[in-house]
Amino acid sequence: MNVNSALRALREYLGQVEDLHAATSLLGWDQQTYMPPKGAEARGLQLATLSGLSHRIFTARKLGALLARLHDVREQLDPDDAKLIDETLYDYERAKRLPESFVKEFAEEQSKAFHAWIKARQQSDFGLFLPHLEKLVGLSRWRADLLGFEGLRYNALLEDYERGARAEDLRGVLATLAARQSEIVKCIAQTPVRADLGWLNQQWDEAAQWAVSIQILHDMGYDLEAGRQDRSAHPFTTSFHLNDVRITTRTHSDQLFSGLLSSLHEGGHALYEQGFLAKDARTTLAHGPSLGIHESQSRLWENIVGRSLPFWRHYLPLLRERFPGQLETVAAEEVYEAVNQVKPSLIRVEADECTYNLHVIIRFEIEVELLEGNLVAGDVPSVWNEKMKSYLGVDVPDDARGCLQDVHWSHGAFGYFPTYTLGNLYASQIFEAVLKDLPDLWQQVENGSFLPLRDWLREHVHRHGRRKTAADLVREISGTPPGAGPYLRYLEAKYSSLYGFPAPIKRKAPASPR
Repeated sequence: MNVNSALRALREYLGQVEDLHAATSLLGWDQQTYMPPKGAEARGLQLATLSGLSHRIFTARKLGALLARLHDVREQLDPDDAKLIDETLYDYERAKRLPESFVKEFAEEQSKAFHAWIKARQQSDFGLFLPHLEKLVGLSRWRADLLGFEGLRYNALLEDYERGARAEDLRGVLATLAARQSEIVKCIAQTPVRADLGWLNQQWDEAAQWAVSIQILHDMGYDLEAGRQDRSAHPFTTSFHLNDVRITTRTHSDQLFSGLLSSLHEGGHALYEQGFLAKDARTTLAHGPSLGIHESQSRLWENIVGRSLPFWRHYLPLLRERFPGQLETVAAEEVYEAVNQVKPSLIRVEADECTYNLHVIIRFEIEVELLEGNLVAGDVPSVWNEKMKSYLGVDVPDDARGCLQDVHWSHGAFGYFPTYTLGNLYASQIFEAVLKDLPDLWQQVENGSFLPLRDWLREHVHRHGRRKTAADLVREISGTPPGAGPYLRYLEAKYSSLYGFPAPIKRKAPASPR
């Protein structure tokens, strides 16, 4: 077999694996959106079968031999082909460490745990979820041991989501953020009340919320002929192909902005998935280099753009149209203040920018202790509640608004949460570069013109897929290594302007103008 034939064989092989992953994802999407409750047991078996089959195909000796042959001649190959081989070989060697029986058991337990979590959350009863959490923690510890690690066992799982990251380093980053963000929150708490937000305390038609969210998704460039939005208990994005990328959201009649910002967030993820190169479809390269980079796209759209004054200057007329009689006396500046309220709260996905990372820190610390064996699953509610009081000063009234609020642990996704904070950091650093290239961006946003931003992100982030590491991508875009500086500049400039206190950092930040 010559090199060109080997490359064609590799792409065909990877296409089959990606097709199986897509089928698995489709079953998972259905499980969280439309599947009837009694289908849970069968769905667990179906997911286990497909997961085991895709693992068996991907770890077959035939693929290993093909990769070895191509790796030997990689210097002679086109850079894209060489990168495809490198990334696939990394995945292959990692997957080979996991027995198929383990992969199937893990997939089946994920399905059982998800449905137990749904019921436990509905009834606010952690005890219903506890045996499944115990099982998934045990399986995750075993998985870490199979994969191998240096330092903390948690690092083996963190590698799944943020390649090259280490929990020991994250602790330092999170500690710095906690201190600086606590300082911002303290400054805000000492400022007088700036606006009467009583107008928020109304009932907001959920069908109207849905219609506004669809319009925003269309405007930001999400191809609704290659995607759709549905409802789920916890918002998420899933991709079966760059021409079939789906998102979910959730609405509440007493919360106008929760569902809208959720749609913006998931829309940012979806734009990334729709922005991969067509030639990379059904290969290893049609993925982001890390979840932190993926999260940077959702946080950029949700927070930096979606919580800006120009954004709401543009969309306030649409809100008035969809909610007649409820917003006629409300100005865009009041909407801007409403979506940027800083107030410690119970729910991570509805937390403001200044306290959000504190929610992540709590989950990170609990996960590390669970994986290292220093915390038993049964103690999670009490530890969670203590940390919420310590970090955010809030009392947790029940499990549903406490340790059962997130879906991640029911998926066994330990190591995922830190990527949310890394996404915040990457987003601000990338956005500083955006403003240099698009100096009139805020005027474009106020005019409802979002495609220049989408196209900039498509050119500088999306199209690269896994060709670059997260660190290399951020460094190439910004000119400096990833760091917390841009994010802190953004927060301090934006919120000192909003709340009228001196900014601790006197440097240019990508905050939206008032």
